Amino acid sequence: MIFLQTGDDSVSDFHHIPVLTQELVTGLNTQPHGIYLDATVGGGGHSQLLLERYPDIRVVAIDQDSSAIAAARRRLSPYGERVQYWLGNFSEYCPDIHDSLWTGTEGKNGFDGIMADLGVSSAQLDQAERGFSFRHEGLLDMRMDRRHSHTAADIINQWSEKDLADLFFTYGEERLSRRIARQIVRLRPLYTTTALADAIAHCVPHAYRYGRIHPATRVFQALRIAVNQELFVLEWFVSHAPAWLKSGGRIGIISFHSLEDRIVKQGFRTSSWLQPVTKKPIIASAQEWEHNPRSRSAKLRLAVKLEG
Repeated sequence: MIFLQTGDDSVSDFHHIPVLTQELVTGLNTQPHGIYLDATVGGGGHSQLLLERYPDIRVVAIDQDSSAIAAARRRLSPYGERVQYWLGNFSEYCPDIHDSLWTGTEGKNGFDGIMADLGVSSAQLDQAERGFSFRHEGLLDMRMDRRHSHTAADIINQWSEKDLADLFFTYGEERLSRRIARQIVRLRPLYTTTALADAIAHCVPHAYRYGRIHPATRVFQALRIAVNQELFVLEWFVSHAPAWLKSGGRIGIISFHSLEDRIVKQGFRTSSWLQPVTKKPIIASAQEWEHNPRSRSAKLRLAVKLEG
């Protein structure tokens, strides 16, 4: 929860391709002189497009990953003091505390727009030492904020078989959760991504093992969500962030799986602050799918803050 000036060496390895960039920036109905909150700045792609659109727009850039903040600082350095950076999870952010950064306008009048690009980034998946992907051997870490101590290895090696099965079923929507949990308990301790992936692959049916997705995909999703409390903090964000908007300001959230999208959809529909902009989520074009396969699962939902 600090404004960061970092020399993180991993910034050189942090490369993230943002999805639905034009759709998000257009959907926010960008205004000149506006102040915008990028709640998951990542490599800074969405913020860069905002800052390019009008020369007087300002952005508060948040991320809980210090490598992401460092990469964003490098990418957005041409915009100087128009960007302020804050290291921490968006559920910990409080505009009223930091309103002096924008001479009071942020806390007093609110943001003109808020955006969030959820889930794991391309850079995090590609860095083996982060432990997010079974395609690279690394320790079972999965912490987006590495100041925290709780890792995926702690869950895999300490939780009971029942708790593991419930986790995989609830957060990974994994139908073979009991079988996989039993195999993990039998083989543990497991400390690396590839060891866990192999354990899962060797306990599922042949057709499941060689199906459309790797059999460890849903388990890794469930672990990542649990380590970072992603659904809990998203529910908090959807219910609290609208209070930070000006009347008529917009919020746009990009999600990547049904659990996230359900929270955003229901949060926008039931909020007394918001009116959804579209009934159905906006998805990426076929052209973007080809350029960035990660965009295939992306869904953008937009809402506007009601007057008064």
